[in-house]
Amino acid sequence: MNSEATRGLALDFASQIAPAGCIDIRRFFGGSAVVRNGAQFGFVMKGTLYLRVDAAMRAEFEADGSEPFSYRAAGREVTVHRYYAVPAHVIDDPALLHSYAERALHATSTPGHRLADTLQAATTSD
Repeated sequence: MNSEATRGLALDFASQIAPAGCIDIRRFFGGSAVVRNGAQFGFVMKGTLYLRVDAAMRAEFEADGSEPFSYRAAGREVTVHRYYAVPAHVIDDPALLHSYAERALHATSTPGHRLADTLQAATTSD
């Protein structure tokens, strides 16, 4: 998957998570970072959305068969246990994806980031 396709997929996920303009998509090595208020809480790499996890989310993702992000460097496999692939059933359910994204944002919070800056659900008027 080329960088334009990866960015397009990241933008698609971002549009499912929050209203336009609430999430920034930035270049991230060979993929695209998903960022809110300066905090990277996910990324898209090789067609897969990864979210930052805390201990509870990690257990849920592992129970769903998800794998942590990994890559090869200097002839060895490196596993990053802070980011897990989002299960297909979560991606297929916009409300659940939004919930997981918000949890990932909270898992990413540092003293410099305010927890009050959570993702807001997109609403439509009929």
